Amino acid sequence: MTKPCVLFIDDEEHMRISSSQSLDLAGFKVKTFASAEQVPDIVSRNFPGVVVTDIRMPDISGMELMSILLDIDPEIPVVLITGHGDVQLAVDAMRKGAYDFIEKPFSPSKLTEVVSRALEKREMTLELRKLRSKVGGRDKLEARLMGRAPVMVEIRRQIRTVADSEVDVLIVGDTGTGKEVAARALHAISSRRNNPFVAINCGALPADLIESELFGHEAGAFPGAIRTRFGKFEHARGGTVFLDEIESMPMQLQVKLLRVIQERTITRLGSNELIELDVRFIAASKSDLEKAAIAEQFRSDLLYRLNVVTLRMPSLDERREDIPRLFIQLINEAAARYRREIIEISPQILSMLASRDWPGNIRELRNEAERFVLGLSLQQEQVSENKTLFSRIADFERNAIASELATNGGSIKKTYESLGLSRKSLYEKMQKYKLSRNDFNTNGNKSTH
Repeated sequence: MTKPCVLFIDDEEHMRISSSQSLDLAGFKVKTFASAEQVPDIVSRNFPGVVVTDIRMPDISGMELMSILLDIDPEIPVVLITGHGDVQLAVDAMRKGAYDFIEKPFSPSKLTEVVSRALEKREMTLELRKLRSKVGGRDKLEARLMGRAPVMVEIRRQIRTVADSEVDVLIVGDTGTGKEVAARALHAISSRRNNPFVAINCGALPADLIESELFGHEAGAFPGAIRTRFGKFEHARGGTVFLDEIESMPMQLQVKLLRVIQERTITRLGSNELIELDVRFIAASKSDLEKAAIAEQFRSDLLYRLNVVTLRMPSLDERREDIPRLFIQLINEAAARYRREIIEISPQILSMLASRDWPGNIRELRNEAERFVLGLSLQQEQVSENKTLFSRIADFERNAIASELATNGGSIKKTYESLGLSRKSLYEKMQKYKLSRNDFNTNGNKSTH
């Protein structure tokens, strides 16, 4: 179904007929059902309609149907029809996600009014998702590693190039630049994506347990080893092992790791049996491993094994043009996580964020976004509470346009092209949201191009 539709479920035929006629006369497309059995097969995350269902029905009740539908899409409007004794039940259902309830007997006007509001909400929800999809990455990799700065375009190109090869990879970069995000993105688009991604923080493993954690052990291998245990390397078979903070790994363990990488076999503690190991290694370091190798603080032969391909994650200072878009994205994620309203962000705040130093890089920017959403940031402006769905969508659209303008230095042409709008449409929206390109112009150029 592509047009807005009402699915009406009631086991009483006269209710189906009369309600269908009322909704049809009001201009709605209606499909009726005597039971809820077929409804979940029709509803999807993109279903452009609403569901109206009686609570008390044989087989699958209205409450059970609502639970199934909200699993498919938590934002689909479900309207419950209740008898007099079911009102408290319906109120409880609304706390669990029902859109509204109608108590029998109800007038045709009451039914059409509730359905009209529910369809309006559904339309806005789907439109908001479409907007988010436009602003988000064009593919899975760009969604994980956002940014249009040349350094980020190059990182994504390199990841795509090596993803399906079997080479081991070294990722270097300052704290908070997204080394683990890059490792997970590489795994996610590789042929190993359906197998485990096992992340190991080499600096956090306890020294006395590190070998057991990585290689596993047999029962009785040491005091307290009551039963055989798989290590993290073995658990990752068929997938990817991510060695974070590889520079922290003790020298004596680096020797053993080198052997594992060379031979792709391990031996559990307390055993002599070699176990084949089909894994890919991705290591990450915030230190210069070449300098560490020269200083004999890191094994040079291990470095040469790990850095067949080296990816360097840029700092935010190297990709300032991405900061506004990243901040918008992080705010949207935080708002969804904390169930807060989408917040309008002024051009001044976006410009200030882009010019600030971020020694903690994306991690620090994420913390700032979370404080902003929670109202704890000094940069946050007063925002109104209890916003309607229309105003939330308007805030999202305004922020998306402001972000693109900031990213593009106020360039109208680049902005309407990146947003997929016509020039006229962009101008109209900028007028609507009182956005001026000069607020985002970083070079004083007054051109509209």
